[in-house]
Amino acid sequence: MATKKMTERVNLIDTFKDFKETKNIDRTTLVSVIEDSFRSVLQKTYGSDENFDVIVNPDKGDFEIYRNRVVVADGHVENENAEISLSDAQKIDPDFEEGEEVSEKIEFAKFGRRAILTLRQTMASKILDLEHDNLYNKYADKVGQIVSGEVYQIWKREMLLLDDEGNELLLPKSEQIPGDFFRKGETARAIVLRVDNLNNNPKIILSRTSPDFLRRLLEQEVPEINDGLITVQRIARIPGERAKIAVESYNERIDPVGACVGVKGSRIHGIVRELHNENIDVINYTSNIKLFIQRSLNPAAVSSITLDEEKKKAEVYLQPDQVSLAIGKNGDNIKLASMLTGYTIDVFRELNGEEPDEEDIYLDEFSDEIEPWIIEQIKGIGLDTAKSVLSAPRAMLVEKADLEEDTVDEVLRVLKAEFED
Repeated sequence: MATKKMTERVNLIDTFKDFKETKNIDRTTLVSVIEDSFRSVLQKTYGSDENFDVIVNPDKGDFEIYRNRVVVADGHVENENAEISLSDAQKIDPDFEEGEEVSEKIEFAKFGRRAILTLRQTMASKILDLEHDNLYNKYADKVGQIVSGEVYQIWKREMLLLDDEGNELLLPKSEQIPGDFFRKGETARAIVLRVDNLNNNPKIILSRTSPDFLRRLLEQEVPEINDGLITVQRIARIPGERAKIAVESYNERIDPVGACVGVKGSRIHGIVRELHNENIDVINYTSNIKLFIQRSLNPAAVSSITLDEEKKKAEVYLQPDQVSLAIGKNGDNIKLASMLTGYTIDVFRELNGEEPDEEDIYLDEFSDEIEPWIIEQIKGIGLDTAKSVLSAPRAMLVEKADLEEDTVDEVLRVLKAEFED
């Protein structure tokens, strides 16, 4: 029996040692958790823990439990948990008298293996809850900030990273930049997108595609932004392809665009490498919306702009040779300009009163072969003649005009046939 008690005692001390080494939990909180765990077992055993003192010393892996009861005359014990008969008290110490308080040390090992197992399970549950709370609070405060982690596991839909404390961070495939390729053991950077906490089981979700990731990278590379001398007003991104950034300085002596780009692009190059050669345009922000739209369509030269502020729409007129520049490869330039300014932008060819190329034909003249709504979709991206459509990238027609591939192919067939004839 003595050996059994000793084994159980050792098991309890080992339990304390396990929890003593638990990360991110201070000593005071740990003592409180262990004490609460003991009291939980005492409540189940005695129905109440009110008359017990629990003294915990996690540094030594030791504890003591005392049961406090008032001495009453024999035969007058009404609450065995709060009272003890005189004869039973005098078995502990012959000098006890009625009305005195007896503080009796309780050997927890006598409670049995089930109580010890319950204690361990209760402690484990409380410690786990504390760890989850600490993890949630730590990363909830870091939402929108850059963190680093070591790549631990790579799956088809997500990647698992571990931070310096071994906490798990998830980087979903949808939040990775196209072209991202990491090996196990490498370090990856991303921002904390959100912290889910379903059933007190926090999941830290990271992102490398969020505009805020680019914003934080800029803050790290450009001291003037971090010091508040330059403000990043707006960011629009097509991750891994292209981005536009609008910056502003309230100090006339500081060129915000030049400061962000750096000498010979020294500051922006590091960010471009991190984003897998994402092409980054930096422009001066202005509250003048016409001028802002004009700058956002760079490198295209805009002739004139008509605004509908209520509908947040802008009609932009350009010389024919500037239309493709405004639209950009796969429509990226005009898409980013719309995202940056918040306006739906439609581009139109400006003919300055001249007739189009005698060999060219307006799209409206094909209304008997091409449905009018399709013609309007194509004209909406600034292509209003047959040759302008035939010279545009097929992918741009599909994506920017929002047409099915079969529809685009049929339009191209009709237009080509006209000139072949």
